[in-house]
Amino acid sequence: MGVYFWAVIHDRPVCWACEPRNWPRKLRKLMGRFPSQPTVSRRLGTVEVHRLLAAMEGKLVHSQRRGWIWIVDGKPLPIGGYSKDHDAKWGYATGGFAKGYKLHAVYGARPLPVAWEVMSMNAAEPAVAARLIAWCRCRGYVLGDKNYDNNSLHKTATACGCQLVAERKRPKTGLGHCEQSPGRLRSMALLQQEFGKALHDCRDSIERSFGWLTNHSGGLAPLPSWVRGLHRVTLWLQAKLLSHVLYTQLKPLNLSLADE
Repeated sequence: MGVYFWAVIHDRPVCWACEPRNWPRKLRKLMGRFPSQPTVSRRLGTVEVHRLLAAMEGKLVHSQRRGWIWIVDGKPLPIGGYSKDHDAKWGYATGGFAKGYKLHAVYGARPLPVAWEVMSMNAAEPAVAARLIAWCRCRGYVLGDKNYDNNSLHKTATACGCQLVAERKRPKTGLGHCEQSPGRLRSMALLQQEFGKALHDCRDSIERSFGWLTNHSGGLAPLPSWVRGLHRVTLWLQAKLLSHVLYTQLKPLNLSLADE
């Protein structure tokens, strides 16, 4: 796993991290014998490695203080339009359509999301959010943008014991003749009050969380050309998220990584 994380934080392929010359001298001594690229790739697909990563993520998530405000959003991960990646699809992204994937996440007050999932760009955000909210069993308020104004999602949130607060997609229109879920009606009522407006303003914090994830060395950059396929993108994102939370929480080591 150390070899893979070394590749991820440097935005390099696994074969680069398998070369001892690409490691500082002190870390080379700690590593000992380096595995080959096929060995690392084969082990990354094993159940044991996936369980290890899930255990690491669970440990970090459970160490976070659980609050009463949660934010759900999606971050597009576009790739080239001529890519032959069969898992990447066309869908809405920032500024228009793009081909690629999207990171769907539910954030609390900490740098690691309490629940997340990577899907192709065309996946419906309310449907993915429903799975994430049901999985993490949020309590309190879940804040979302207009994309999450969905009766089915409101019902899921209510069933899980939380209140989804999302602006209406079409605020100047009527509700029509369809039955509206109590959660959606409650959301619309809240957004007419000062408390609800102040509450919904907290949603901007997820933009800062996504921004923080991308604006430091080793953070989430655009997907490299060798990270294609849903399983590879998911593994890459998981390593980036774990590296990010360790970067933000752990004290610097006394070991100088640049010391040769």
